[in-house]
Amino acid sequence: MTWYRSPLFNVIVVGLISFTQPGIWNALNNTGAGGQQEPYLVNGANSLTFGIMVFGCSIFSILANKFGLKKVLIFGTLGYAPYSASLYVNNRYGTEWFVLFGGATCGLAASALWAAEGAIALGYADVHNRGKFTGIWLGLRELGQLIGSSIQLSLNVKSGQRGKVGYTTYLILIGLQCMGLPLALLISSPHKVIHPNGRVVADPTKNKAVMKEFHKWFKLLKDRRFYLLIPVLVGFNWNSTYQGIYLTKYFSVRARTLGALTSGIAATAANIFWGWFYDLQYFRRPTLAKLTWSIFSVLMLALFAWQVANEKLYSETKPKVTLDWSNPGFARGFAVNVLFRFMNESHYMFVYWILGAFFDDLETLTLAVGLMRSFESIGSCLAFGIGAVKVKPMVNLIVAFVMFSVTIPATFCATFLVPERPVDGRKEDLDSESTDDTMKGGNPRLILAAADPVNV
Repeated sequence: MTWYRSPLFNVIVVGLISFTQPGIWNALNNTGAGGQQEPYLVNGANSLTFGIMVFGCSIFSILANKFGLKKVLIFGTLGYAPYSASLYVNNRYGTEWFVLFGGATCGLAASALWAAEGAIALGYADVHNRGKFTGIWLGLRELGQLIGSSIQLSLNVKSGQRGKVGYTTYLILIGLQCMGLPLALLISSPHKVIHPNGRVVADPTKNKAVMKEFHKWFKLLKDRRFYLLIPVLVGFNWNSTYQGIYLTKYFSVRARTLGALTSGIAATAANIFWGWFYDLQYFRRPTLAKLTWSIFSVLMLALFAWQVANEKLYSETKPKVTLDWSNPGFARGFAVNVLFRFMNESHYMFVYWILGAFFDDLETLTLAVGLMRSFESIGSCLAFGIGAVKVKPMVNLIVAFVMFSVTIPATFCATFLVPERPVDGRKEDLDSESTDDTMKGGNPRLILAAADPVNV
């Protein structure tokens, strides 16, 4: 077998692309406010990024089914570096408009990248490997944060006071992000991938009309399996904006860069653990879904209670607190941030796994991933929008807590719909079309043979 056509090779390359793009983006943002001294401008730019992604992710998922995942993926590697460059210029020279421009380019690129890479990670894998492949993809993405934050920590290790990271930090990270484009050229189109079991994937771009894809997208939006996930997509990650404010308000520069590093380690641990756990044969998939969400709900509620206690303590302390690893009480304030990062990454693993449990065909998965990212972007856009307004951190935290609480019942209902094996939406469409043609006098056997000669 040609090794570079294998599903595993393609998922590893997608993971490395994710490492150079959102991985580096995460490394900057998990220092708090992109490494800046004040969080408001960067939160505004991030709100713009996710505002574009609200519409962009779904649009690019439709375009991916029409023009190909590889082309959309290549486009997705072009907009992250300008954003990092804008943070460098702002850090060194104080230029603000470029940060908003970079937020816009990042939003367009991220829309394409997230729609394409998620579909590749799920769709190229066989059903029994989707947990492992998702873990590889997201785990390699966190490698970007680990390397990026290690560089930041080494360059800022002597800064025990509050402030912003040194501007030389950005130059190295921008260089890493420029590697994304050549890596994207290594990806194989779906119909060229060689599966170990001989499974053949038809070219998903053949005979595709944009309006027909939009109709399928709208049909998916009305599917109960999807719309029950909307609350968790919108509401789970609101705490990320608060965490950025929390780091800038109460931690020294070197503690913030340490926070970025340990957050990357926590996220990598989450990807490895859940990638292994979801592919276990010990539990049935429906049982696994209910068990996982129950654990998530309890742990997240406990973390919010811990964080509220911390925020109340630090906001009322006089004089203003600066938490550094050389100070007593540092672990109490620092550990909760790392645990939140573990749970946020666990949430990504859970949502991608549950989509892979619902749907089997690449076309539906591409649309589902794009739609999923659109709703996640709504939540992030609103959360960063609130973060850009100078409200008290406690207000931001309480809003995040309320948004998570709203997600619990609907997501639990969604876990009751998880089947033991995912449904092939392409076969459902063919069955529906054959039924319609039969009613008009057609021969369903001939219709199916023409549509899919390999599997009939």
